[in-house]
Amino acid sequence: MSAALPPIGWGGIARLGLVQACLGAVVVLTTSTLNRVMVVELGLPALLPGLLVGLHYVLQVLRPRMGYGSDVGGRRTPWIVGGMATLALGGFTAAAAVVWMGSDRFAGIALALFAFTLIGVGISAAGTSLLVLLAKRVDDARRAPAATVVWVMMIAGFAVTAGVAGQLLDPYSPARLLAVCGGVSAAAFVVSTLALLGVEGRGGGERAAAEAEERPAFLAALAQVWAEPAARRFTIFVFVSMLAFSAQDLILEPFAGLVFGYTPGESTKLSGVQHGGVLLGMIAVALAGGPLGRRWLPAAFGSLRLWTVGGCLVSGAALAGLVIGGAVGTDWPLRVNVFLLGAANGAFSIAAIASMMRMAGQGRERREGTRMGLWGASQAIAFGLGGLIGATASDVARWLVGSPASAYGLVFLAEALLFVVAARLAWRVGRAEAPDGPASAPAATMQVAAVGLDRR
Repeated sequence: MSAALPPIGWGGIARLGLVQACLGAVVVLTTSTLNRVMVVELGLPALLPGLLVGLHYVLQVLRPRMGYGSDVGGRRTPWIVGGMATLALGGFTAAAAVVWMGSDRFAGIALALFAFTLIGVGISAAGTSLLVLLAKRVDDARRAPAATVVWVMMIAGFAVTAGVAGQLLDPYSPARLLAVCGGVSAAAFVVSTLALLGVEGRGGGERAAAEAEERPAFLAALAQVWAEPAARRFTIFVFVSMLAFSAQDLILEPFAGLVFGYTPGESTKLSGVQHGGVLLGMIAVALAGGPLGRRWLPAAFGSLRLWTVGGCLVSGAALAGLVIGGAVGTDWPLRVNVFLLGAANGAFSIAAIASMMRMAGQGRERREGTRMGLWGASQAIAFGLGGLIGATASDVARWLVGSPASAYGLVFLAEALLFVVAARLAWRVGRAEAPDGPASAPAATMQVAAVGLDRR
């Protein structure tokens, strides 16, 4: 954080959360609404939207390069605004491509490839620099609550956009689709730009330092970050934990239907139960790390390390519960099991994000964007692979063993083991940071120690 600028308060945090909500508003239209139109209204194979969404995940390998660009310039706001402009253009172009598919399928698909390329690039630029700005302008004591506020606002952006767009799209027509997607994209850009005004500050000192320092090439800067033991370990932790987290997305509802006999409506409600648990887990971490938690709870409950490791272990235990549930059958309390899984997922993920914010500025100076981009790329790749691997593994397991319960159980067991590995990785990062003996809550969090970093 710049020494010349005081940390932002809750109003500034909420404004950055509004930017994240705007980002989510555009994304939810491209990954859900356009997905449905392609499959239902146009009768295209579900593989097409799946590949397009996969493309925008693949392109997020650009996150480290985008973060490096903001490190070199010493400013994050231009990258966020530029990224949001690219994302908004991509969102509207994607809608135009879907409309075009109705009259010229191949031309529409070609335009959709271009549109989802813009979406991936826009998310990489805006999302990476937004997290860096949040990390640099929020003080340490507020990072866990701030991360929760930002992510809850993003979820709210998903929900509000999906609800409002759903109302405006009925009765469906191509013109309505263009109008709704264009309106949401334009509004997201305008609102996010206004929300950013004055949040970063002038940051002249950081810009001058960035200009005075010798600027290594991107690959050299990335190699410097990768050489930091804690940054490297945290990258691997993010990949493993998010792979386990995302692998369950596409198989939980089919598991409930095939093994427990849930109807489509019941399995959709089960997904809602899981998301409710995620929200509760996020709020629990925010409260424990906030002023009320520091006042009323033991110091250990303010440790991001505790929440990250514990959340991974409980997530693994909840997945093991699904394995047992598949064997027991309908007597198993599936809803409670899934709610616990969601709460543990929410707790570890928000603690990991808060840790990411803290660690971004530790290590070699003016590498915050490159560091955050590396972690963001690791997360995006894991998300892109997780759903595909989970669904494929369940199909292969069903073919090999025949029984749906046993097949899904094998996949859930593999995910549980991944969470155990992730917990061990998080513990190792924490051990590298924590001082000997009893630690206060701030000291026990996932900080990067000087150990190993002085060798750079």
